[in-house]
Amino acid sequence: MKDILTLGIETSCDETSVAIVKNGRELLANIIDTQIPIHEKYGGVVPEIASRNHVEAISRVVKYALKEANVTFDDIDAITPTYGPGLVGALLVGVSYGKALSYASNKPLVGVNHIHGHIAANYITHKDLKPPFICLLISGGNTQIIHVKGYTEFEVLGKTRDDAIGEAFDKVARVVGLGYPGGPKVDKLANEGKPTIKLPKTHFDNSLDFSFSGIKTAVINLNHNTKDLNKADLCASFETTVTEVIIENTLKAIEQTGLNTLAIGGGCSANSFIRKEILKLQDRGIKTYMPDMKLCTDNAAMIASAGYYNFINEKRDGLDLNAIPGLKI
Repeated sequence: MKDILTLGIETSCDETSVAIVKNGRELLANIIDTQIPIHEKYGGVVPEIASRNHVEAISRVVKYALKEANVTFDDIDAITPTYGPGLVGALLVGVSYGKALSYASNKPLVGVNHIHGHIAANYITHKDLKPPFICLLISGGNTQIIHVKGYTEFEVLGKTRDDAIGEAFDKVARVVGLGYPGGPKVDKLANEGKPTIKLPKTHFDNSLDFSFSGIKTAVINLNHNTKDLNKADLCASFETTVTEVIIENTLKAIEQTGLNTLAIGGGCSANSFIRKEILKLQDRGIKTYMPDMKLCTDNAAMIASAGYYNFINEKRDGLDLNAIPGLKI
């Protein structure tokens, strides 16, 4: 059986990434050109600046990926760009470049949902993982509990009704003066504190949905109104509380579906406390999977993996493929 190589392109936010993956699981190259130092001085991602930097970087990153994988365009079987969700200008760079590559090389174009990519990151790290399983997706733009029924079949069991968990991390970081990127900085400071501050949790009857606006507001009010507040303790308390909420709902999803396999994905799956608490679920007989740290944040390897499964399931796109910033699962 012939090996299938997919070339993934990821430009949904502030990482210009191109990867080449064999048979959906074997990573041959994963080049990431990050814009974090550029956006750091603004306290967050500036969409127009992100788009311009993608334009400047994309050709160079493609060349590096081909060189690292030691392949040419002739060896590639499909071009698989992210087409949503994300920042529309940033997405358009990757989609447009992917369409141009597809046309010029006469290779199939296979669009990839960024969320599917975060799920597929686990397939690269864990060669034994196969659907069905539950995936807890936690990132700056999304917080969802997903029933992965097949490689291309998904059902959302619960989602955030307001802020995504990563968005809440970023806002808390900004309030306590840590800056951008917020998630890693809150995680680092939380390791120096203790979860001694009681913060609110939001639960919905008969629903696996999340809400993080209440805890975010509570943190902001405490920071503004409490004298001599220990910010390390505040970060530890915030991190602990949101982790308890996502694990509580995930356990309910596992109980409802009868599945005992759990994967996590998304940028917040790199959080050290969340990873530690998820691993503890193995003591309850739940098989837990998480991507390597380098595959948690946005990268093209996960897109190339998801693209492979779309490709072998006969998904194809035309040159009318467009960026969809609000794309759902």
